[in-house]
Amino acid sequence: MELFARCAREPERLLAVTEEGRRYTLGDLNAASERLGRAVGGHKLVFLLCENTPGLLLSYFSCLNTGAVPLLLDAHISPELLEGLLTAYQPAFVCVPEDLPQETRQVLKDFQPYLTLEDAQLLRRPGTEGPELHPELALLLTTSGSTGSPKLVRISARNLESNTKSIVEYLGLTEEERPVTNLAMSYSYGMSILNTHLLAGATIVLTRRSVLERPFWELMEREGVTSLAGVPYTYRMFQRAGLQSMALPALRTLTQAGGKLPEALHREYAAWAEQTGRRFCVMYGQTEASPRMGYLPPEDAIRKCGSMGIPVPGGRFQLLQEDGGVIQAADTVGELVYQGPNVAMGYAQQADDLRLGDQWHGELHTGDMAKRDEDGFYYIVGRKKRFVKLYGNRVSLDEVERLLSTRFPQAGFACVGKDDCLRIFHDSPEPALTQDATDYLSAQMHFPPRVFQVQALASIPKNESGKTKYRALEEMI
Repeated sequence: MELFARCAREPERLLAVTEEGRRYTLGDLNAASERLGRAVGGHKLVFLLCENTPGLLLSYFSCLNTGAVPLLLDAHISPELLEGLLTAYQPAFVCVPEDLPQETRQVLKDFQPYLTLEDAQLLRRPGTEGPELHPELALLLTTSGSTGSPKLVRISARNLESNTKSIVEYLGLTEEERPVTNLAMSYSYGMSILNTHLLAGATIVLTRRSVLERPFWELMEREGVTSLAGVPYTYRMFQRAGLQSMALPALRTLTQAGGKLPEALHREYAAWAEQTGRRFCVMYGQTEASPRMGYLPPEDAIRKCGSMGIPVPGGRFQLLQEDGGVIQAADTVGELVYQGPNVAMGYAQQADDLRLGDQWHGELHTGDMAKRDEDGFYYIVGRKKRFVKLYGNRVSLDEVERLLSTRFPQAGFACVGKDDCLRIFHDSPEPALTQDATDYLSAQMHFPPRVFQVQALASIPKNESGKTKYRALEEMI
């Protein structure tokens, strides 16, 4: 893999630094790769229960470097879901952090310690070789919102490297960068930050701290962190932490993906970045695209506020009508289809699927509804399946959330529903907001108030990547 070309040439180059001040070089990665490669023995499946620690970082890169195929899972995965995945895919190896919860270790009782890499342990199940893998398969990721499902995305080395190079190109990443790991490694956005900065020859600042903890920002200052990344939920936390009032002289880039940022928040951060000489880059992607498909150039962040931008280098978008025809006219909504070398090989739902080759052939139907303006910039307007009909009118649940977030920026919102009934949840402690939101939607959308059932929650349920767990909300109804 070209991703590791520097390892042989520049073994002294710094790969990562920890909160405690430990340093790891590309030479350390070479040594870890050699040890893990011997232990695993080639092209085999390895479950990686990820934490942002040196051992798991070295284990992840070592898998890719030696041809082992990692499935990236959060170390805090529910024991029930992990047990289901183990049953479905029968791996011979699992790599875990040393402080793995006891209830999760119990699920792994058939696995025995086999190798230690810093704070990570490679476990092996005796008598198991694992499933047969397609020769081009390099990485497995869980699909967004797949809690309780064994559905995985199958990614090749070509998919991964093409997207990594593309991101390095449009962000202009260099060896001077110092990103921080405030996103989970098991999340495709967090993973791509690791990949792109390895390719650029940069140094990764490793931490498990939350952005709401003071030591996180002290680490930012001490290690000269140059970039921050976040999903929409993270940007709300940045507000709570007071990011815009901090000096942080080394910080020069902010990136956002993982869902559409409310326009008020987009405009606020874009303006702040412009005023302070920084870059704010909104991006668009899905795990199925390894993971990035679009980006909004920082110089257009204010001018095209609300847009997710243009295709990444090497990719292209099309908008399709319901009958499959290609939409040419500007400002016309259709399903967004992406084509590029980073489109994954397909899905897997059982072990036998890991033998399959490329089923998608570089084309991904995103399931997102979008429009394109006259300048060629794309705007996501909702999910293809996130629609209901109210009195015969097709209404986007995502658009309802956007309306509410714009009108009431102090609160978070999530909408689910069925025809002729919208259920709206908010996390504001203000009692009046429930009625205010009902009245506002009724006035804006010209439907009677009884259509809108608004309810306050202590918090909107989110997954580890900060995305709303709509299924959990539907189950509450």
